[in-house]
Amino acid sequence: MEFLGELWIPILVSAAAVWVASAILHMVVPIHQNDFAGLPDEDGVLEAMRKQPLTPGEYTFPYSKSMKDMGEPEMIEKHRQGPVGFLTIMPSGPPGIGKNLTLWFAYSILISLFAAYITSFLEIKSAREAFRLISTVAVLSYAVTHIYNSIWKAQPWKTTAKSLLDGIIFGLLTGGVFAWLGNWGG
Repeated sequence: MEFLGELWIPILVSAAAVWVASAILHMVVPIHQNDFAGLPDEDGVLEAMRKQPLTPGEYTFPYSKSMKDMGEPEMIEKHRQGPVGFLTIMPSGPPGIGKNLTLWFAYSILISLFAAYITSFLEIKSAREAFRLISTVAVLSYAVTHIYNSIWKAQPWKTTAKSLLDGIIFGLLTGGVFAWLGNWGG
């Protein structure tokens, strides 16, 4: 845990820098403006959903209890007829933006913490080496994880590409802060 004593400032500053960059990318730059679409007849769909005992969680439709059930003719027909999808139900009420922003900052600290931990095993001789290694770890953490949603949950690849771009920016920013504020022996 010696790395914490040496790198706590870059860990916190890089998380704060990512938090600010994220706010800019989501509130100032309109890149994520069209990531989601509204439902046709949203009021009717919401009214039908209110009649269901939906608790917060993730749902899939049509639903199969097993892979074997997915091969049954009735299930194949349900998939053919559609719609097919995933649904995330959040708790009712106004969005908890303060809680989400706090969790996002904590997540950014966690990524920076892992990047610092990985560097603690290596003899890094320069800020350039630190930048390359920490940026790579952070880009993998922030960006690559979004590909999963396009592969398995049919998220549009265009949305994934924008999230990848965000992650690359966040990763490079994290690496830059560590290179700038770390003591890399040269």
